[in-house]
Amino acid sequence: MKRAIVIIIDGVGIGALPDAAKYNDEGSNTLANLAKFVNGLKLPNLASLGLGCIHNITGVQCPGKIRGNFGKMAEMSAGKDSTTGHWELAGLIMGKPFPTYPKGFPEEVIQKFIEKTGYHIIGNYPASGTEIIKELGEEHLRTGKLIIYTSADSVFQIAAHEKIVDVNTLYKICQKSRALLTGEHAVARVIARPFTGENRHNFKRTDNRKDFSLRPSGKTILRILQEKHVTTVGIGKINDLYANDGIDEKILTKGNQEGMSALMHALEKFPGGLVMANLVDFDMLWGHRNDAFGFKLGLEEFDTWLAHFLDRLSEKDLLFITSDHGNDPTTPSTDHSREYVPILTFGFGVKTGINLGTRKTFADLHATLAEYFAVPPGTQGESFLSLIKN
Repeated sequence: MKRAIVIIIDGVGIGALPDAAKYNDEGSNTLANLAKFVNGLKLPNLASLGLGCIHNITGVQCPGKIRGNFGKMAEMSAGKDSTTGHWELAGLIMGKPFPTYPKGFPEEVIQKFIEKTGYHIIGNYPASGTEIIKELGEEHLRTGKLIIYTSADSVFQIAAHEKIVDVNTLYKICQKSRALLTGEHAVARVIARPFTGENRHNFKRTDNRKDFSLRPSGKTILRILQEKHVTTVGIGKINDLYANDGIDEKILTKGNQEGMSALMHALEKFPGGLVMANLVDFDMLWGHRNDAFGFKLGLEEFDTWLAHFLDRLSEKDLLFITSDHGNDPTTPSTDHSREYVPILTFGFGVKTGINLGTRKTFADLHATLAEYFAVPPGTQGESFLSLIKN
């Protein structure tokens, strides 16, 4: 029984795309800039798969003998948000970007929100999530008004203190918001952002974040496999980003550690099918907060864990490691960056040391998975399976 594992290390880009200037992301390179900023990264296991052969990354060598295959992929869709990136990885290329709101949401949207939820709001402008709760958290505590904000991405975010609005109620508010944000205001994600603390000096976002995404606009590799009775497993944010569409087994996790633990357990529980996991901390904790040293430690922890994970793979397994966009912590921006993403593969039954080159679209992963499982690939992407299979 065939099994493929896709690990998406969220926000780990590897160089600005040719159109990065349109997104104010010229010069972004999450991995290379980070490595230079922290005086080198120690990633021997990722290096052994060929990470250092894709781009010059301080501290990450391109070894003479590589046990994986390596390349990078360009995003063909318009945008640089998580939903767009994940959908393209799974075979959906977006010709039109999701709507964004650099001046906040229009009055008509806010009024509908108030009518549907019964809550008044404060905020309604683009902001860092940690900064806006410092700015408005105390007012929220006094008034009970919800904090609404957005970012450079297509997101409608709702922050509330867990003592003022309990988590389940906040989730219901987000579900109502998801239902009203349609048509021209169909944002990619509505995000619940609960926090705790007594005042602006110790407000802290909790792990109870939850994303409410649009349902995919077409068939993803997940749905294609599910319809062919191939088991599909979503770990972490995968379930939210695909709105649970095409996913048989949903494993909820909070952060990288839980995600990596769930991946280990998945090897025991699911002997075949597609296992797809998102490790969110690179993006959520370190990229968005411009925490370069936290990012470095997170990558090195993942690399150490990866050694044990690779040892537990069987001959029937094919592993892919990639990302959904960049999030360069060394630039002034705290938003995603328009970048290439790495693509690394590993399997005991495939060739090694193959340079997969620069792929034209993230959807090449979708096409490769479709060929691997012998299901109809659709029209998007070009499989690279023939380059690596024996």
